[in-house]
Amino acid sequence: MSLNELDQLRNRVDELNLQLLHAINERAKLVQEIGRVKEGLYRYDPVRERKMLDHIKENNDGPFEDSTIEHIFKEIFKAGLELQKDDHRKALLVSRKKKPEDTVIDLKGEKIGNGNPSFIFGPCAVESYEQVATVAKAVKDKGFQLLRGGAYKPRTSPYDFQGLGVEGLKILKRVADEYDMAVISEIVSPNQIETALNYIDVIQIGARNMQNFELLKAAGATNKPVLLKRGLAATIEEFINAAEYIMSQGNGQIILCERGIRTYERATRNTLDISAVPILKQETHLPVLVDVTHSTGRRDLLLPAAKAALAIGADGVMAEVHPDPAVALSDSAQQMDLNQFDKFINDLKSASFVHI
Repeated sequence: MSLNELDQLRNRVDELNLQLLHAINERAKLVQEIGRVKEGLYRYDPVRERKMLDHIKENNDGPFEDSTIEHIFKEIFKAGLELQKDDHRKALLVSRKKKPEDTVIDLKGEKIGNGNPSFIFGPCAVESYEQVATVAKAVKDKGFQLLRGGAYKPRTSPYDFQGLGVEGLKILKRVADEYDMAVISEIVSPNQIETALNYIDVIQIGARNMQNFELLKAAGATNKPVLLKRGLAATIEEFINAAEYIMSQGNGQIILCERGIRTYERATRNTLDISAVPILKQETHLPVLVDVTHSTGRRDLLLPAAKAALAIGADGVMAEVHPDPAVALSDSAQQMDLNQFDKFINDLKSASFVHI
C-alpha cells in the first residue's frame, strides 16, 4: 500500500468520525426532545432499550461482533439518559439554574437565608403551657424569635407519647402570641393542615414524611412557609425533589433542614451529613438549616455540630430545649436544660465566625 492510499483511508476515517459525531449529537437532540414531551421526567424504559438493541443487532453485517455493537450502543443510550436527567435537573423550580438568587423567608421579621444565622429552639414535644412558656421565655431572653414544639409526634413505637394534637397547637399559639415569636410545628397528615394554619407560622414536614407526597402537595397549596426535613435514608436528590413537590404547587417559601441520615454508625442517633449543606446551597436557592439535636442525639455534641453547620455555610441551626429533660415525654437524652442552653449560646457566641 502506498502512502497516498494510506492517507486516503485515513481521510475517509476522519470523515466518518465527523459523520458519527453529527449522528450522535443529532440523536442526543431527539432524546432531549423526547424528555421534554415526557414533561421533563427521567424515565428509564428497559423494554424500549432492548427492542432498539435487538433491531440494531439484526442489521449488523460486521465486522464487529454483536456483543461489541451492543456495548457501544449501550454507552450511547446511557449518555442520552444522563442528558435527559440533566435537563430534568435544570427544570427544577428549586434549582439555582431556575433562580440564581437566594430565597429569603421572613418569619415575623426574622429573615432566614439573608446571610445572618437563624436559630430555632424549643422542646421536642409540647407537654403543657408552663413547659412551653418557660422555654419560650428563655429563648426570647436570648434575643431569638423562632420557637419549635411538636404537637403531633410520629414515633417508632405506637405506645410512645404521640403528642397533644390540636391542644398542643393551641398552647404553641398562646405562647407565641405572648412572647411575640414565630412558631414551627410538625404536621403529619394533609387533613391536619387546615386546622394547623390557624395556630402555626411554619409547617414542619418531618423526616418520616419527606416522601409523603400528598402531604407535600397539601403544604405546597398553602401560603405558609414549610420547613422540610431530610428523610432518614434519603439521598440529596430525593430531598431536593421532595422540595420540588411543594414548590410545584405554588409555595416557594421552603426551608430545607439536614437532620442526619441513618448509617451503620451507632455512636450518634443519626449521622450528620455535613457535606449536604454546601451541596444543597449550590444546587438550590433555598435556605438550609441543620437540626443538631436529631442528627447527633447527644447533648455533648450539640455545640460542635452547630459550629460545624455554621462554618460550612448553613443558614441556621435547630436544637431542642426542655425545662427538665429527665422527665420529658420524648427524647429526654438529647434535649438541653435551661442551664445547658445558656452555656450553648455563650459558647456559640465565642466562636469567631458566628455572629449572633
